[in-house]
Amino acid sequence: MALTYTWKITGLKKTNVPSANLTNVVVGTRWEVTGADADGNSGTFHGATPFVSSEIDPNNFIDWGNLTEAPVLGWIKSIVVGGYAQHINEQIMKQINQVKNPIVDADFLPWDPTTPVSANAAAIGAAAMANAAAPPPTPVSLEDL
Repeated sequence: MALTYTWKITGLKKTNVPSANLTNVVVGTRWEVTGADADGNSGTFHGATPFVSSEIDPNNFIDWGNLTEAPVLGWIKSIVVGGYAQHINEQIMKQINQVKNPIVDADFLPWDPTTPVSANAAAIGAAAMANAAAPPPTPVSLEDL
């Protein structure tokens, strides 16, 4: 299935690099990529990409006031390759497949259609939450028994 991707920068981190006489150097990005299929179903992956300030090339530096989204996305896309790109695509596809084929709770058990499952599930869910909030048990050694 072919997807159409839309990339968007959602945040930047910057610093100064006095040794290179550079200010407002981008050293981190937050971004998202959304993939949509032909039917309009979509999934979104949120990521972050750091950059090492000592690896900034002063000859190719773009001043903060002239920086646009396009080159920053290019920097990110040059890093988001191989297995990482595959992971992102898999996560987006997983979200799209969940929209197309949602997993829903059954209304009743096939062997007991008179008892709604939601009542049982609510009781079990409440008990599980209570157990999760309880403090862990105190360890006891066999010698203490």
